[in-house]
Amino acid sequence: MLIDALVLAGGRSTRLGSVPKARLSYRTRTLLENTVAALSAVRTTVVVGDVTAQSLPAEVLVTREEPAFAGPAAAIGAGLHRLGTTGTETAVVTVVLACDMPGVGAALPLLLDQAREAEALRDGLIAVDSAGRLQPLLAAYRTESLATAVAARRERGTLEGLSVFQLIRPLDLRKIAVPDEATADVDTWADAARWGIDNPDIETTSHSPTQTTAKEQK
Repeated sequence: MLIDALVLAGGRSTRLGSVPKARLSYRTRTLLENTVAALSAVRTTVVVGDVTAQSLPAEVLVTREEPAFAGPAAAIGAGLHRLGTTGTETAVVTVVLACDMPGVGAALPLLLDQAREAEALRDGLIAVDSAGRLQPLLAAYRTESLATAVAARRERGTLEGLSVFQLIRPLDLRKIAVPDEATADVDTWADAARWGIDNPDIETTSHSPTQTTAKEQK
């Protein structure tokens, strides 16, 4: 079964003082590099966002939502469009991940294994933690179903400012229990500290924090 992936990395990181989450250092990699590395088993990965100064494999594709900072639903739409321009067969499944979950590798093998079971897929699989919280940015969607949801929203207006939960509301998703560490994200410096991530005090903190991040809009 063909599986592609989208990694959303275009938020403003307002609760981190606009320090880009994707560039935060976790162990020997940035958070974005860590997420992309965890997707080594998929066919094609598209990063949606700013990848300046990132060390990514040459085969990773990059795009950006329009306008920039339009939110996670718009980023998903942009990522699907980029996949559609590759000239290759459309994947049955598209995994969608946020770039700021350091422990995501603990859940991906399970998610991918389950996604390959077509009879259990329905419109897709969505991660759920031990407290019952759903994580739509740790999910494997049937590509056709996700593209239909994107098209339906565009027909009704725009994807700009739309949350992922609003986008996927029509979909019949099967819940997949994953370790809590897999869905733990980095929204604040307190979150970062729990993963041993320090504030790099880089110049990007000067960006204007006028919108919420992709994760904050879910």
